[in-house]
Amino acid sequence: MNSIIYEDNQIYIQQEQSEIPWLKIFTKEPYKELGDLPKELREKLWKVYDTVEFHMKFYYKPTKINMASFANVLPRVHIHVMARFENDSYFPNPMWGEKLRDANLNLPSEEKFFKELLIALNK
Repeated sequence: MNSIIYEDNQIYIQQEQSEIPWLKIFTKEPYKELGDLPKELREKLWKVYDTVEFHMKFYYKPTKINMASFANVLPRVHIHVMARFENDSYFPNPMWGEKLRDANLNLPSEEKFFKELLIALNK
């Protein structure tokens, strides 16, 4: 089950259940396209994205951070932020692609990551 790890009056962040650290940032108002967002909300969305990416990159030390926003299945603004590792099950393929191996990632505590991220987002 995907759980909400952060929420304010405009945005919420949901954890995607996966072998990798994977968060999805949503606007509460279900805008269809990024260009439909009011300028202030679009700026806030990117600020939240920057904060998530920064903390994910330095906490997990991944090979790469992936960002995606297809929104074809769920036609509303949301951004996927994924920490990718050379030895995850799909790398270098996208997480929606072909699985290449069984991964055994030894990652630090996600609870600690969530606590640090919440502190940064609430500043």
